[in-house]
Amino acid sequence: MHDDNQIRNNRLVLLTIIGIPVMMILTGTWLWYFVINGKLDLVGALGTANQGTLIQPPRQLDDYPLLSQDGTESKYAELPQKWTLLVVDNDGRCDAVCENKLYLIRQIHVAMGKSLNRIDRMYISGHAVADTDLAVTELSDERPAPASFADYLAVEQKGLTALTLGDDSFDRLFPESMTDQTTWYLVDPAGWVMMSYSGDISYKDVISDLKFLLKNSNG
Repeated sequence: MHDDNQIRNNRLVLLTIIGIPVMMILTGTWLWYFVINGKLDLVGALGTANQGTLIQPPRQLDDYPLLSQDGTESKYAELPQKWTLLVVDNDGRCDAVCENKLYLIRQIHVAMGKSLNRIDRMYISGHAVADTDLAVTELSDERPAPASFADYLAVEQKGLTALTLGDDSFDRLFPESMTDQTTWYLVDPAGWVMMSYSGDISYKDVISDLKFLLKNSNG
Protein backbone atom coordinates (compact mmCIF):
# COMPACT_ATOMS: atom_id res chain seq x y z
CA MET A 1 0.00 0.00 0.00
CA HIS A 2 2.85 2.34 0.84
CA ASP A 3 4.38 1.69 -2.58
CA ASP A 4 1.04 2.43 -4.31
CA ASN A 5 0.76 5.76 -2.49
CA GLN A 6 4.32 6.66 -3.40
CA ILE A 7 3.69 5.83 -7.07
CA ARG A 8 0.51 7.92 -7.00
CA ASN A 9 2.36 10.87 -5.43
CA ASN A 10 5.16 10.60 -7.97
CA ARG A 11 2.63 10.69 -10.81
CA LEU A 12 0.98 13.81 -9.34
CA VAL A 13 4.34 15.54 -9.08
CA LEU A 14 5.17 14.61 -12.70
CA LEU A 15 1.79 15.83 -13.97
CA THR A 16 2.24 19.09 -12.08
CA ILE A 17 5.71 19.62 -13.57
CA ILE A 18 4.36 18.98 -17.07
CA GLY A 19 1.12 20.87 -16.55
CA ILE A 20 2.50 24.21 -15.32
CA PRO A 21 4.41 25.16 -18.51
CA VAL A 22 1.54 23.90 -20.69
CA MET A 23 -0.91 26.10 -18.81
CA MET A 24 1.46 29.07 -19.12
CA ILE A 25 1.68 28.59 -22.89
CA LEU A 26 -2.10 28.27 -23.25
CA THR A 27 -2.71 31.31 -21.05
CA GLY A 28 -0.18 33.39 -22.99
CA THR A 29 -1.70 32.34 -26.31
CA TRP A 30 -5.20 33.21 -25.07
CA LEU A 31 -4.10 36.64 -23.82
CA TRP A 32 -2.23 37.50 -27.00
CA TYR A 33 -5.22 36.45 -29.17
CA PHE A 34 -7.38 39.02 -27.42
CA VAL A 35 -4.64 41.68 -27.54
CA ILE A 36 -4.04 41.45 -31.29
CA ASN A 37 -7.78 41.42 -31.97
CA GLY A 38 -8.29 44.58 -29.94
CA LYS A 39 -10.40 42.86 -27.29
CA LEU A 40 -7.97 43.34 -24.45
CA ASP A 41 -6.00 46.43 -23.51
CA LEU A 42 -3.14 44.54 -21.92
CA VAL A 43 -1.00 47.59 -21.25
CA GLY A 44 -3.98 49.41 -19.76
CA ALA A 45 -4.92 46.36 -17.70
CA LEU A 46 -1.44 46.36 -16.18
CA GLY A 47 -2.10 49.83 -14.89
CA THR A 48 0.25 52.03 -16.93
CA ALA A 49 -0.60 55.63 -17.68
CA ASN A 50 0.97 55.26 -21.13
CA GLN A 51 1.94 58.48 -22.85
CA GLY A 52 1.74 57.16 -26.41
CA THR A 53 -1.39 56.13 -28.31
CA LEU A 54 -2.08 52.39 -28.25
CA ILE A 55 -2.72 50.84 -31.66
CA GLN A 56 -5.64 48.42 -31.41
CA PRO A 57 -5.37 45.95 -32.91
CA PRO A 58 -1.57 46.10 -33.29
CA ARG A 59 -0.10 45.52 -36.77
CA GLN A 60 2.48 42.85 -37.53
CA LEU A 61 5.48 44.13 -39.51
CA ASP A 62 6.15 40.70 -41.02
CA ASP A 63 2.72 40.74 -42.67
CA TYR A 64 4.25 43.23 -45.12
CA PRO A 65 7.17 42.89 -47.57
CA LEU A 66 10.16 44.46 -45.84
CA LEU A 67 13.42 44.65 -47.77
CA SER A 68 17.00 45.30 -46.73
CA GLN A 69 18.98 47.96 -48.60
CA ASP A 70 20.32 45.38 -51.09
CA GLY A 71 16.75 44.44 -52.04
CA THR A 72 16.63 41.08 -50.28
CA GLU A 73 13.73 40.07 -48.07
CA SER A 74 14.08 41.02 -44.43
CA LYS A 75 12.00 39.62 -41.58
CA TYR A 76 11.61 41.33 -38.23
CA ALA A 77 11.40 37.87 -36.64
CA GLU A 78 14.98 37.21 -37.76
CA LEU A 79 16.31 40.28 -35.95
CA PRO A 80 17.25 40.32 -32.25
CA GLN A 81 14.03 40.38 -30.23
CA LYS A 82 14.00 43.86 -28.73
CA TRP A 83 11.63 46.76 -28.29
CA THR A 84 12.14 49.02 -31.32
CA LEU A 85 11.81 52.77 -31.76
CA LEU A 86 10.57 53.14 -35.34
CA VAL A 87 10.66 56.18 -37.62
CA VAL A 88 8.80 55.90 -40.94
CA ASP A 89 8.91 58.11 -44.02
CA ASN A 90 7.49 57.72 -47.50
CA ASP A 91 8.56 60.90 -49.28
CA GLY A 92 11.96 59.94 -50.64
CA ARG A 93 13.43 62.88 -48.75
CA CYS A 94 14.27 63.30 -45.09
CA ASP A 95 13.33 66.85 -44.16
CA ALA A 96 13.62 68.64 -40.81
CA VAL A 97 10.66 66.70 -39.35
CA CYS A 98 12.14 63.35 -40.39
CA GLU A 99 15.62 64.23 -39.13
CA ASN A 100 14.22 65.47 -35.83
CA LYS A 101 12.38 62.18 -35.27
CA LEU A 102 15.56 60.23 -35.91
CA TYR A 103 17.45 62.53 -33.56
CA LEU A 104 14.76 62.10 -30.89
CA ILE A 105 14.75 58.30 -30.92
CA ARG A 106 18.57 58.25 -30.77
CA GLN A 107 18.49 60.50 -27.71
CA ILE A 108 15.80 58.36 -26.06
CA HIS A 109 17.80 55.21 -26.82
CA VAL A 110 20.96 56.62 -25.23
CA ALA A 111 18.99 57.92 -22.23
CA MET A 112 17.80 54.39 -21.40
CA GLY A 113 21.19 53.72 -19.81
CA LYS A 114 21.62 50.13 -18.64
CA SER A 115 18.46 49.09 -20.55
CA LEU A 116 19.92 50.36 -23.84
CA ASN A 117 20.75 46.84 -25.08
CA ARG A 118 17.08 45.80 -24.83
CA ILE A 119 16.06 48.46 -27.36
CA ASP A 120 16.73 48.97 -31.08
CA ARG A 121 16.10 51.75 -33.58
CA MET A 122 14.64 51.30 -37.06
CA TYR A 123 13.81 53.40 -40.13
CA ILE A 124 11.28 52.16 -42.70
CA SER A 125 10.66 54.02 -45.95
CA GLY A 126 9.06 53.50 -49.31
CA HIS A 127 12.42 54.42 -50.87
CA ALA A 128 15.90 52.97 -50.53
CA VAL A 129 18.39 54.96 -48.48
CA ALA A 130 20.52 55.61 -51.59
CA ASP A 131 17.47 57.18 -53.29
CA THR A 132 16.55 59.38 -50.31
CA ASP A 133 17.60 63.02 -50.10
CA LEU A 134 18.66 64.66 -46.86
CA ALA A 135 16.72 67.92 -47.15
CA VAL A 136 18.35 69.80 -44.26
CA THR A 137 21.53 71.82 -43.96
CA GLU A 138 21.63 71.78 -40.16
CA LEU A 139 20.92 68.90 -37.76
CA SER A 140 18.71 69.08 -34.68
CA ASP A 141 21.77 69.55 -32.49
CA GLU A 142 22.78 72.57 -34.64
CA ARG A 143 25.70 70.86 -36.36
CA PRO A 144 26.14 70.94 -40.17
CA ALA A 145 24.31 68.16 -41.98
CA PRO A 146 26.30 65.50 -43.90
CA ALA A 147 26.28 65.52 -47.69
CA SER A 148 23.75 62.70 -48.10
CA PHE A 149 21.12 60.76 -46.20
CA ALA A 150 23.27 57.62 -46.42
CA ASP A 151 26.14 59.53 -44.80
CA TYR A 152 23.79 60.83 -42.12
CA LEU A 153 22.65 57.32 -41.15
CA ALA A 154 26.21 55.99 -41.18
CA VAL A 155 27.60 58.78 -39.00
CA GLU A 156 24.72 59.99 -36.83
CA GLN A 157 22.58 56.87 -36.55
CA LYS A 158 25.02 54.03 -35.98
CA GLY A 159 23.21 50.82 -35.08
CA LEU A 160 19.94 51.84 -36.72
CA THR A 161 18.34 49.29 -39.07
CA ALA A 162 17.08 50.83 -42.33
CA LEU A 163 14.47 48.87 -44.29
CA THR A 164 12.30 49.52 -47.33
CA LEU A 165 8.63 48.65 -47.67
CA GLY A 166 8.43 46.68 -50.89
CA ASP A 167 4.91 47.59 -52.04
CA ASP A 168 2.29 50.36 -51.81
CA SER A 169 0.91 49.29 -48.40
CA PHE A 170 2.48 52.18 -46.48
CA ASP A 171 -0.89 53.75 -45.70
CA ARG A 172 -2.21 50.46 -44.30
CA LEU A 173 0.77 49.74 -42.09
CA PHE A 174 1.34 53.32 -40.93
CA PRO A 175 -1.93 55.26 -41.41
CA GLU A 176 -1.19 57.65 -38.53
CA SER A 177 1.91 58.94 -40.29
CA MET A 178 -0.12 59.78 -43.38
CA THR A 179 -2.09 62.42 -41.49
CA ASP A 180 0.62 63.54 -39.05
CA GLN A 181 4.18 63.52 -40.33
CA THR A 182 5.57 63.88 -36.80
CA THR A 183 4.27 60.40 -35.89
CA TRP A 184 6.69 57.62 -35.01
CA TYR A 185 6.13 54.17 -33.48
CA LEU A 186 7.05 51.63 -30.85
CA VAL A 187 7.32 47.98 -31.93
CA ASP A 188 7.34 45.10 -29.46
CA PRO A 189 9.92 42.26 -29.59
CA ALA A 190 7.56 40.05 -31.61
CA GLY A 191 7.20 42.63 -34.39
CA TRP A 192 3.84 44.16 -33.46
CA VAL A 193 3.49 47.90 -34.08
CA MET A 194 1.70 48.63 -30.82
CA MET A 195 2.03 52.32 -29.98
CA SER A 196 2.39 55.63 -31.82
CA TYR A 197 3.83 58.93 -30.66
CA SER A 198 3.31 62.40 -32.10
CA GLY A 199 5.78 65.27 -32.30
CA ASP A 200 4.53 67.01 -29.15
CA ILE A 201 5.49 64.09 -26.89
CA SER A 202 8.20 64.67 -24.31
CA TYR A 203 11.15 62.29 -24.46
CA LYS A 204 10.74 61.84 -20.70
CA ASP A 205 7.21 60.50 -21.25
CA VAL A 206 8.49 58.01 -23.82
CA ILE A 207 11.20 56.88 -21.42
CA SER A 208 8.52 56.38 -18.77
CA ASP A 209 6.56 54.12 -21.15
CA LEU A 210 9.68 52.16 -22.09
CA LYS A 211 10.72 51.59 -18.50
CA PHE A 212 7.27 50.27 -17.67
CA LEU A 213 7.18 47.94 -20.67
CA LEU A 214 10.70 46.63 -20.06
CA LYS A 215 9.86 46.00 -16.41
CA ASN A 216 6.71 44.05 -17.29
CA SER A 217 8.00 42.02 -20.23
CA ASN A 218 10.65 39.49 -21.04
CA GLY A 219 11.63 41.30 -24.21
